[in-house]
Amino acid sequence: MNPRIQAVMAAHHGLITRKQALASGLDLDTIYRYVRSGEWSVVRRGVYAERAYVESIRLPTDRQRLLDRAACAAITVPFVRSHDTAALELDMGILLPRKPQTHVTRHPVVGSHNKWGVKHHLAPYLDDQVVRVNGFDVLGLARTAIDIAREHGRPYGVVAVDSARRMGVSVEELWDVLDHMPHWPNRRQAREAIDLSYAGVESIGETLTRDVLEELGLTGIETQFEITDGVRTARFDLRVGRHLFEFDGRSKYVPAAEGGLALRSVDDILAEEKTRQAWAHGFHLGMSRVEWPDLFGRNRDYLKDRLAREYLATCRAFGTDISDLERFRVRRPKAA
Repeated sequence: MNPRIQAVMAAHHGLITRKQALASGLDLDTIYRYVRSGEWSVVRRGVYAERAYVESIRLPTDRQRLLDRAACAAITVPFVRSHDTAALELDMGILLPRKPQTHVTRHPVVGSHNKWGVKHHLAPYLDDQVVRVNGFDVLGLARTAIDIAREHGRPYGVVAVDSARRMGVSVEELWDVLDHMPHWPNRRQAREAIDLSYAGVESIGETLTRDVLEELGLTGIETQFEITDGVRTARFDLRVGRHLFEFDGRSKYVPAAEGGLALRSVDDILAEEKTRQAWAHGFHLGMSRVEWPDLFGRNRDYLKDRLAREYLATCRAFGTDISDLERFRVRRPKAA
């Protein structure tokens, strides 16, 4: 391929627009030939990428980020990336809606509108809310979390706020953003997301699991409960009374070479989890395990029934008071 074309693609995260290709010396026939031969994929009308690069993208969030970048490359008016689109550039952990869109924010001229799959939010923003990420102007963590909460409601907003706090945003910063939106649509949803957020949550799965516990009416939820006996130390995602709730993300079972977190065999990981759970039971602690499919659709109702049943069984067996565990507790500052 023409080295100038390769340079343009490398500078634009693997993408090239028709206008850029023509400016780099290609003609329309050559562009169409690349597409017909399968060497290039049409990511969006007038925006291309090498097919091998597109096919190498596996995660839904990475695919959406590619689509967002292609959509933004075709916009000809001044804008900043916002909402879900900003969150993906900021590497926030977010929950994508069933039908994701590209979101951009522009200073108000007319009302917000959708055009060619891009939602244009006509809304003001402060200069200090804009950050430069990956070569793009993006609304920052606090503003993005609040925008997602207003746009999508729960649980998307709670996940985004938890993620922003995990990345260092304070609750005060979130309220400060919301204070500049006294009459904006869906402000109540953003307030709810802040109220329901917790410090110390380390993943989307933990946020969604905690959301289930909130629906069950459980109170006194603690994140990242850690204990030690002087030999072994273990930290657990969530605790209510003497019952622990662990979210099992799939990534910890996927080898690192395949994009996961596993540095050992799955058998070794499962054996360690079994030993860890038996060790926790030795402190008279019950445990429930939650997986990603449990959190959605009809499975969510089954999950709530199971968690309630397992929690009550622990209460009957061991009570709810944990004062006897005080000498075993490890206390660390929780993130944000």
